[in-house]
Amino acid sequence: MKIFLATGNKHKIKEIEKIFKMDNVEILSINDGIEIPEVEEDGTTFEENSKKKAFEIAKFTNMITIADDSGLCVDALNGAPGVYSARYAGEHGNDLDNNKKLVKELQGIENRKARFVAVITLAKPTGETYSFRGEVEGDIIDNPQGTEGFGYDPHFFMKEYGKTLAEIPEIKNKISHRARALEKLKENLDEILK
Repeated sequence: MKIFLATGNKHKIKEIEKIFKMDNVEILSINDGIEIPEVEEDGTTFEENSKKKAFEIAKFTNMITIADDSGLCVDALNGAPGVYSARYAGEHGNDLDNNKKLVKELQGIENRKARFVAVITLAKPTGETYSFRGEVEGDIIDNPQGTEGFGYDPHFFMKEYGKTLAEIPEIKNKISHRARALEKLKENLDEILK
């Protein structure tokens, strides 16, 4: 069975392809030469954005589609950057500026607790959608550590591993917010596709 992955983010494509390996599923993406329109992420929740992307692209491609909306929620910043994580510093996808802004906003603040949240939605071209949420807890550190991963990974420190997500890519793909949401989707896939 073919499932289309609705994202233009090459890091996400690579990560999801690694996590979502199933014998009977072939993941297709923009890497396979399939052009997709830009879907405006104007929702106020990860769920809204994920559903909108999955539904619009499923309709456009006429394929079962999965979409992800994810981000970082920092307790001391009232959940920011949240749904604006990719464009926190203004320009979409500028990881360096986003991280600089995050560290600056947290100067002088002791509480560094944060969570990564991912909502994965599967949409059928007929309009039905199924969403699954995954979260992982950590703390924000000022100085980046590690070169793997992307986004806020070098600043997202996990006490139980004594490392940031950017330092543990092989573990990240098992325990991350995205991995947890995708695991829930896998568990329910047979039922959804009946």
